[in-house]
Amino acid sequence: ADGYYQYQMAECVYSTSDYRDMVYLLSASFNKDVFIQFNSTVGKYVGLTEFGVMNAERLNKDQAQLQALKAQVDTFCRTNAQNSDSAVRDKT
Repeated sequence: ADGYYQYQMAECVYSTSDYRDMVYLLSASFNKDVFIQFNSTVGKYVGLTEFGVMNAERLNKDQAQLQALKAQVDTFCRTNAQNSDSAVRDKT
């Protein structure tokens, strides 16, 4: 049971049916503590720990990657939300 636990989680968060408030979040955790998160509304990585701040500074220098992550709202989130919502909402 000795070891480390590291993972990333991508989320699409929204509360309106037209998806105008949709946000793409990409979080990285180590031993169950989130240390860095990308937020499409903010448009950059935000460090939540000392280690996360160091990595956020490095990752935020890559403008191409930041643009690609911001685009995930349209390419990943909205597309999948529309597909899954239509499968649920259109059924009565």
